[in-house]
Amino acid sequence: LVLLSHRYEELERIPLNDMTREEINQLVQELGFYRKQTPDAPVPEEFQFAPARPLPTLPPHQAPAADGKTPPERDEGEHPDL
Repeated sequence: LVLLSHRYEELERIPLNDMTREEINQLVQELGFYRKQTPDAPVPEEFQFAPARPLPTLPPHQAPAADGKTPPERDEGEHPDL
């Protein structure tokens, strides 16, 4: 299991070959993944980007980009990676 950051950088690599299915299920629950009751069940809004945590956001005038320019504004509710 490879856990990635919102920038697709590897955060952690967890070997699963010596784990049982039950242990793996417990692990992903502890990591904050949501398990749907059925494959076609909807995912609750609070779990749409789980287990990712939202990035802290600052108003554009307080968070200039690396080149010193103000980043473009995003629609409210839009995930920063989209």
